[in-house]
Amino acid sequence: MAKASQIPHFKAAFLHPKYWPFWIGLAFFRLLLLLPYPILLKIGTGLGWIFSKLSIGKKRAKVARRNLALCFPQKSESEREAILQKNRYSVGMGIIETGMAWFWSDKRIKKWSTASGIQHIKNHLDSGIILVGVHFLTLELGARIIGLHQPGIGVYRPNDNPVFDWIQYKGRIRSNKALLDRKDLRGMIRALREGNMIWYAPDHDYGRKNSVFVPFFAVPDAATTTGSYYLMKSVPNAHIVPFAPLRNNDGSGYHLSVSEPTTFSVLPDQTQLAIQMNQLVEQEILKGVDQYMWLHRRFKTRPNEDDPSYY
Repeated sequence: MAKASQIPHFKAAFLHPKYWPFWIGLAFFRLLLLLPYPILLKIGTGLGWIFSKLSIGKKRAKVARRNLALCFPQKSESEREAILQKNRYSVGMGIIETGMAWFWSDKRIKKWSTASGIQHIKNHLDSGIILVGVHFLTLELGARIIGLHQPGIGVYRPNDNPVFDWIQYKGRIRSNKALLDRKDLRGMIRALREGNMIWYAPDHDYGRKNSVFVPFFAVPDAATTTGSYYLMKSVPNAHIVPFAPLRNNDGSGYHLSVSEPTTFSVLPDQTQLAIQMNQLVEQEILKGVDQYMWLHRRFKTRPNEDDPSYY
């Protein structure tokens, strides 16, 4: 777990005038979150529309369009464009959902969410659980929901803005036992050996170091972290449990589905494990393709430095 010296704490310096715009914005945001969920849903989709009209939104849409074309070449262009349009609205709603995750009460979260498959976690805690948290745009809210059913250890990247880092930490710790820096592999191993559940996201491109190049959907050479291998090698009895927190299409809230655990009686090598992990991730993404974080340059790292960029 995070060392005491690494845990963000409130400091008097946070009240310096240079941070006042941040505090004013945060106060407005928290007031906004008091509105009924149906209204927040409309605001969120509106933010997504605004984002799509900005230059940064257009650049990200180009990345998302390319990712969809690479992953789903069997789909027609119109089918992929329909996914992209829904995804744009999910981006805006993701901002609102982050606020919901960090500031809503437990009672309100429970009112707008349901969950299935929680027994897959509770029945295997004694041997440790690697909770595969796919990068859906609802990931912050998903972590809060699952923590209400079974608290675990969160993994995060400290923010450069000390005030935002403190807010982020306070928000994410609400339904977690503790947080670990995403680079703290030893801390993750220790927590698993103690029978904890670790939130783990292996689906992004984290660079060439400590990665292998294996298939991801229709892309044959996606950079995939080998962290999964080292976690399982160190804690071979740990169960891999994927989950998907998705926004209901009818506006009724969210449903979190936990899949059955996967174990490996014989641990494969780094490459084979990465292939199997990507297959698990793909299964979860297909449950809500339009809510996945396609704006990330998932295939930015190529096997060789002189290989042409996918983007």
